[in-house]
Amino acid sequence: MTVSKTAEKSSEKPGDAAKGRKDATEAQPEALQLGELSEQLGYVLKRAQLKVFENFLRCMASLQLTPAQFSVLLLVEKNPGRNQTEVASTLGILRPNFVALLDNLESRDLCARIRSTNDRRSHILVLTDKGKAVLARAKKLVATKHEARLNELLGQANREALLGMLSKIANEF
Repeated sequence: MTVSKTAEKSSEKPGDAAKGRKDATEAQPEALQLGELSEQLGYVLKRAQLKVFENFLRCMASLQLTPAQFSVLLLVEKNPGRNQTEVASTLGILRPNFVALLDNLESRDLCARIRSTNDRRSHILVLTDKGKAVLARAKKLVATKHEARLNELLGQANREALLGMLSKIANEF
């Protein structure tokens, strides 16, 4: 015999529904078994990346910077006069996404696009004074909170080994 949800609810006593919700929240389901998935490098890399980004966002909450925005500001600082296509390409960000990212940074007065004198179709990127100040604060937060936590977790030797392995995948795969 099949019992519908409405039939089940109508037979409950007034306090039973609340009790059922409480019991359901107390009982924690058993974790899913990952099987072969836990041995898939791509899956483990993605899970690690999510954790690293979550920590980054917590550390940068006061500055409201995402990992991508921080990366753009760093590249613009280290490569003055380079155009937005070069920066987007280096970071692997698609053009439409990069334009939206730059629009956000510009609206916050962190960087500016200046028409290139060599190629009027191109824009070079520069940090504003506010952008330089925010980036300086962001670098300190990353070093003292985010990277420090990763270093504490991994240790220096493992950190260097992991950087080497990830760089190899990024450059050669």
